[in-house]
Amino acid sequence: MRRMLPALPKFRLLRSMVPGIISAASDNDPTTVATLAVIGSTTVYALSWLVLLVIPMLAVVQAISSQIGVVAKGSGLEDIVRRRYGAVSALVILAAMLVVNVLTFAADLEGGSAALHLLTGLPYQWWIVPLGGLSAALLIWSNYDRIQSILIYIPLAFLAYVAAAFVSHPDWHRLLVYSLVPHFERSPEYTAGAIAVLGTTLTAYAYVWQGIEIAEDRPPLRRLGLVQINATGGAIAAGIIFWFIVIATGATLGIHHRTVETAEQAASALAPLAGRFASTLFGIGLLGSALLALPVLLATSAYVVAEMFGRVGQLNAKFFQARLFYVTMLVVATIGCGVAFAGVPPIRLLFISSIAGGIATPITMVFMLLAAGDEQVMHGTPVSPWLKGAGWATTAVVSVAAGVFLISIL
Repeated sequence: MRRMLPALPKFRLLRSMVPGIISAASDNDPTTVATLAVIGSTTVYALSWLVLLVIPMLAVVQAISSQIGVVAKGSGLEDIVRRRYGAVSALVILAAMLVVNVLTFAADLEGGSAALHLLTGLPYQWWIVPLGGLSAALLIWSNYDRIQSILIYIPLAFLAYVAAAFVSHPDWHRLLVYSLVPHFERSPEYTAGAIAVLGTTLTAYAYVWQGIEIAEDRPPLRRLGLVQINATGGAIAAGIIFWFIVIATGATLGIHHRTVETAEQAASALAPLAGRFASTLFGIGLLGSALLALPVLLATSAYVVAEMFGRVGQLNAKFFQARLFYVTMLVVATIGCGVAFAGVPPIRLLFISSIAGGIATPITMVFMLLAAGDEQVMHGTPVSPWLKGAGWATTAVVSVAAGVFLISIL
């Protein structure tokens, strides 16, 4: 099995930090950025408390996934569920993940194409197939490890939202009240925004990929604490940026009732900071996050399919040696391109994919928590009771939000 981590034999501690960085960066993908921009523009600060609540929830999920990766001896979650809980359970996870992954891939593909539109002025549709093909090529024919180690820094452009939040002069008293005191509304925008926030930040592919990366690196059990600190640190850093995106868009667009429907409108939240260069800055960050997330989505899909049928994914293998693995990537990329050409505006599709993630991700969470508390799966090192309890509480929150949303639309 090919290690997905950059080869840093002389810096083992640094190498152990890479999975957390990559998972955090890939979670800040175009879907997440667009979703947060939409809720900022539609609800202003009303959901800021939920965005802050997501930070410990995401940290807990990543810590649990990391422990499974360290302890499970090279097995991914799909492989664990198939061997321990049966093929039917594994098929349920597979179906839930593939549907969301394909939709998220299509949405991130449109997001990356919209970024290229901002940077070049050419219609975003022109970039869909080239960007989808590049994502597959990075995994099939190229050394994605080295490229990935560079791409993880590009989404740092979204740190501009931190500065933009201060430059836009939000109503800090109102913001703190909404951020620290849960606020509930019965409006469709609020309900859809809540499930979208949970779906895009706690999406299954991010924590499943975290477990796959760590399992392939096979760190010794004595490094479990370091791996978990790194994972939770990455989650906290990502969550803080999430919050500032909501602040910046709420202070510049939401208070003026300008709903985000295009990439240009999302970029305008950076105008107080970057002026006429706002679109360029936003486009660079959005493109970088897409280039990081798209291959991760393809690889995660390929791994879960291969593990479902007892075949380990091998990115260093020739195509004919791992046909199912590579064919899955190509199929997901092809379907994703087709969905992206369906005519749904990029920002709208990004938001819809977040809602789909919020509905489906509790399924994967349940099986991950069952595995994490299983003495046999965890080889005598199950997650601690408090971490498991926090994991179930997180699952309950996402499940309730999904239920409320489904009831509201029915």
